[in-house]
Amino acid sequence: MFLRGKIRQKDGKQHRYWSVVENRRVAGGRVVQKHVLYLGEINSSQELAWRKSIEVLEDGAERPRNLSLFPDDQCEGIAPDASIVRVKLSALRLCRPRQWGACWLALKLWEELQLDRFWAARLPPSRKGTRWDQELFVLVAYRLLAPGSEWRLHRQWFERTALADLLGADFGLAEIHKLYRCHDRLAEHRQALFDHLVGRWRDLFNANFDILLYDLTSTYFEADPPFAEGDKRRFGYSRDHRPDCVQVVIALVVTPDGLPLAYEVLSGNTADKTTLRDFLAKIERQYGKARRVWLMDRGIPSEEVLAEMRQADPPVQYLVGTPKGRLNRLEQTLLEKPWQEARPGVQVKLLPQDGELYVFAESADRVAKERSMRRRQLKWLWARLKELHRMSATLKRDELFIKLGQAKERAPTGWRLVDIEVDRESAMFIYALDRKKLRQARRREGRYLLRSNLTEGDPATLWSYYLQLVKIEEAFKTLKSDLAIRPIYHQEQGRIEAHIFIAFLAYCLQVTIGQRLRGLAPGLTPRTVFEKFAAVQMIDVHIPTTDGRELLLTRYTQPEPDLKLLIDRLKLVLPEQAPPKITAAQAAKSLPSA
Repeated sequence: MFLRGKIRQKDGKQHRYWSVVENRRVAGGRVVQKHVLYLGEINSSQELAWRKSIEVLEDGAERPRNLSLFPDDQCEGIAPDASIVRVKLSALRLCRPRQWGACWLALKLWEELQLDRFWAARLPPSRKGTRWDQELFVLVAYRLLAPGSEWRLHRQWFERTALADLLGADFGLAEIHKLYRCHDRLAEHRQALFDHLVGRWRDLFNANFDILLYDLTSTYFEADPPFAEGDKRRFGYSRDHRPDCVQVVIALVVTPDGLPLAYEVLSGNTADKTTLRDFLAKIERQYGKARRVWLMDRGIPSEEVLAEMRQADPPVQYLVGTPKGRLNRLEQTLLEKPWQEARPGVQVKLLPQDGELYVFAESADRVAKERSMRRRQLKWLWARLKELHRMSATLKRDELFIKLGQAKERAPTGWRLVDIEVDRESAMFIYALDRKKLRQARRREGRYLLRSNLTEGDPATLWSYYLQLVKIEEAFKTLKSDLAIRPIYHQEQGRIEAHIFIAFLAYCLQVTIGQRLRGLAPGLTPRTVFEKFAAVQMIDVHIPTTDGRELLLTRYTQPEPDLKLLIDRLKLVLPEQAPPKITAAQAAKSLPSA
């Protein structure tokens, strides 16, 4: 294995991206390169660390050795010894292959966050011996590794994994009624979990909580209204583009590193601007009063709440995006202000007003990106309108409106720049580019109006703060894609919130491995790591003996060289293989064959 670099031109700059590759000899004597790990754009010290690890791995590799066994047909000349057992190698059986590696990594992360101790103290075993803390880990591991329904966990997934081996349990952990009843025991411990996580983030990653990111998202349900009074499932603005489904709103607070601190489940028809006041009070009760900076997108804070934040003692500091309506009002004043360079590629205009500082920022990279997106959409839309115009003679008016609606949905940015007028009686229409709107769009591309009560703040620092809002967007993306929090099929209110609670725990595990990967290679994602570990399987090796017994060896497969490298860089140590077991002679016949 070796490192391979590839240079790409991006935004007028050269970027070097690194990967770990290995040579494989194939038919015809050819050698091909297999991509095993993508590391992204790593710095020189990280590159050197990876090179050293690869060299150590290659230099220290052991050659395979031939071992002498004692099969039943080749034991001549061996002295009689009661400790020697003849084995029937011809009858050797390999049974129950199951996924081990990713489950083991999930368990290590669970223990690293000390969630095993936390839940063991709060979810004691039942009178019948049910380990509710282990039931919860099974649910969280399932949500992390292969999210789906509890029924699928019960019917298929659990027995295809080595969770029972890792936890020293059996299929009893996957009993369907236990999985559902575990949901009913979680809600009361939510606040204690938030407090526990704050301590773990501080101990593991030296996290500080001076800057907090706040945002909301929604998740929808496959359910039929109406619901009981007080049920949080309601119709509302759907960020999932499913206005036909009821939903709940999830409010989340994370650090700039994406470490989650708390969340709240709100009714599906909750307006964004009505949520902030309660969350500010919640965080203040939990962590005390302190000088914190809240980063939020436009539409979340109302004018009343911002005024309360400025008047608090001590003032609650904030940095928020500003709606375009306010930019329209301030645009003329901002035109008179000079540009200042905040950092290379970013220039700002500052406008102090009424105890606040407005920062009008322009990023050259964002200008290029947004301009390219707008041009691509407008080019496609123009070609589509030209095509529809040729078809208008054969189209019905209703059909034209449907096709125009589809075009608008695909190219919304371009649609806003085009004026379309449809004939009152036929499918004929005319269209033209609105050049005034186009000039305004060009003028605002890559530009943002930020608003803060950090009036003495450095503009470059404020801009870097605002860019960190991408972390909470990544958190929502992870919850909805990797962890498949949606759609929700639970019907009871308590279990709906427990489902979100379990997804939150799974996200905590994923963000933990993500933090550990940051120092190794930014291009290495948690999902890639779990997929690599999932290749390690556990298998039962059954070897019958000549005296009617059976030797059982439960073994996990040895990781491939690329995974060994990754394990070494993550400073993980694989456990010892389980000791072999041998059955009693009278019990051998009762063992299952597969």
